[in-house]
Amino acid sequence: MEFKSLDTHLWKEALFSYEAAIKTLGKPNLITLDDYYRKELPNLLHHRDPDPYITTDELSRLMEWKLGRGKWRPRLLAFVSSLNDAVVTDASRKAFASLPDVSKAISELTVLKGVGPATASAVLAAYAPDLAPFMSDEAMVAVLGDSKDYSLKRYVAFVEKMQAKAKELSSLEDLFTPSDVERALWSSSIGAKVKTFSTKSDEVELGNKSKRKRKR
Repeated sequence: MEFKSLDTHLWKEALFSYEAAIKTLGKPNLITLDDYYRKELPNLLHHRDPDPYITTDELSRLMEWKLGRGKWRPRLLAFVSSLNDAVVTDASRKAFASLPDVSKAISELTVLKGVGPATASAVLAAYAPDLAPFMSDEAMVAVLGDSKDYSLKRYVAFVEKMQAKAKELSSLEDLFTPSDVERALWSSSIGAKVKTFSTKSDEVELGNKSKRKRKR
C-alpha cells in the first residue's frame, strides 16, 4: 500500500488485518506480547496519571515485543533488562512529562542504555498513540524511503508525516491516529512479503512437479 494513498477503505482494511499479520510471523509468544503492548501496557501507564512512568520489567517486555515484531537483537534486551528500576522510572517520568514535545521526550528516554529512538518511540506510542507512532522498519520505508537512519532528527520528520497522514485520513466516522497509520503500513508490508513468499513457494513446487514428470 502506498503511503500517499487517500483510500480510507484500503487503510482500514490494512489496519484490521494487523492481528492476522502478527499471526503469520509464526511466533506464538509475539501474539501475547502484542496484546500486552497494545492493551495492557497503555492501561497501566494511564492508571499512573498524572505522573506516568514505565518500570524496567515493563520496558523489557516492550523490548521483547519490538524485537519479536522486527529483527531479534538479544544484546538490546540484555541491556534493558539490567537497567536500574529507579533510573528507568525517573527517565520515563521526564519523557512523559515532556509531551507533546516528542523530540524532548525521546531525548529523555535515550539516556538509558539499550534504548535508541526506535525503542523510545515504542514507549511513547504506548502512552500517546495520537502523538508518537512507533518507528518500525516497515513504516520508515513507506514514509521516508528507507530504514537506515534511526536518529532523533529522522524520527521527528517521520512523526510529522505520520501525524499529517492520520489527520488526512480521519473523518467524523473514522478516526486515525499516527499509531493506526503505523500498524496499517506494517501489516500491509508483512502481508505483501507473505504473499511474495507464498508465490515463490508455489513456483518452486510447480517446477519440481514438472521435473518429476519429465523424469518419468
